Amino acid sequence: MFRISQYMQELVNPSDSPRPRKPSGPVVIWNLIRRCNLTCKHCYATSADKDFPGELSTEQVNGVMDNLKSFGVPVLILSGGEPLMRPDIFEISHRAKEMGFYVGLSTNGTLISEDNIQNIVDVGYNYVGISIDGMRETHDKFRRKQGSFDEAMHGIRLCHDAGIKVGLRFTLTQDNKKDFPDLLKLMDDEGIDKFYLSHLNYAGRGNKNRRDDLHHQMTRDAMDLMFETCLADVKAGRKREFVTGNNDADGPYMLLWARKNLPEHADHLEQLLKQWGGNSSGVNISNIDNIGNVHPDTMWWDYTIGNVKERPFSDIWMDTTDPLMAGLKLKQRPVEGRCATCTYRDICGGNTRTRAWQLTDNFWAEDPGCYLDNDEIGVDENQQRLELTAYSRRQKASS
Repeated sequence: MFRISQYMQELVNPSDSPRPRKPSGPVVIWNLIRRCNLTCKHCYATSADKDFPGELSTEQVNGVMDNLKSFGVPVLILSGGEPLMRPDIFEISHRAKEMGFYVGLSTNGTLISEDNIQNIVDVGYNYVGISIDGMRETHDKFRRKQGSFDEAMHGIRLCHDAGIKVGLRFTLTQDNKKDFPDLLKLMDDEGIDKFYLSHLNYAGRGNKNRRDDLHHQMTRDAMDLMFETCLADVKAGRKREFVTGNNDADGPYMLLWARKNLPEHADHLEQLLKQWGGNSSGVNISNIDNIGNVHPDTMWWDYTIGNVKERPFSDIWMDTTDPLMAGLKLKQRPVEGRCATCTYRDICGGNTRTRAWQLTDNFWAEDPGCYLDNDEIGVDENQQRLELTAYSRRQKASS
């Protein structure tokens, strides 16, 4: 996750920020259930409104939580499918809070109602993220359900009125880019605390809709608007949060933007971005799916490194006999192509490996989602590219 607000604050009011502490463990995004009342166009979990066999029981979930806590995991993001469709969601959530986890709920919002809002309040979620794909017509089309926008907005308002920190989660694509400015205005109108912009990643149902991904210029335009909106917020003394995910080129692009718009503190920003280091899949971000499979992050559902029914998460996460995990945990990942010689490699960390994997079967190929030009990242189009041994899913299948 790229925290625009945090870095914009440093650009406007720079501080003597100490080097951030190393996290005690990875953030765990936990898809507790695959069932969902919607069939969204870009769903990475390819959910449906049916029961899926083999999902973790309450007892198994509790056992995994015990291991996560002893391993130092600080944050649990409870997701799905639609997590509110899991009968024991509030029991699990209460236990997680009592154990001292930061607990977030990631939901489509349509099932939040007057009947369960008090249950949500009683848990004391640190944050509730509700997915919105555009204004009413666009959202309903993406969610494949008429009226889903109004239902989600009702859920947002119930959370807001109850004093729960709530945010919009927006996945940017070719088909909904026109609604982005209106969603930022909606954030103003509704007094929403946080806006999360997710770049479309090639996974699950989103992979099937890869042609809908934004062209690079459209991505740049969206990021410019995010920066401008956040800058206005910081100057006005507002405390809202703007964050992005699934494209670590956002860090270098913000640095380029700062050198153009706020050059006096751009060097300070660069040092902070280097401390951030970009992509943390397999290191500080992890995923457990509904049947207990562990993945380097939520976009790696077609690549499993173990199952919590068979081995503790702590053992799975630290095992570097898996070639992907071994590479992800390296300080300098063995990336190829443009990524290998990019000026900003130490900021973005080689970006999201999922896109390279989906397009080339190679973990370490250059990220096709990087929207910076060769001249911006210091890459000569004619220079010989670094040749490394590719590890492909075909090789894995044959081993």
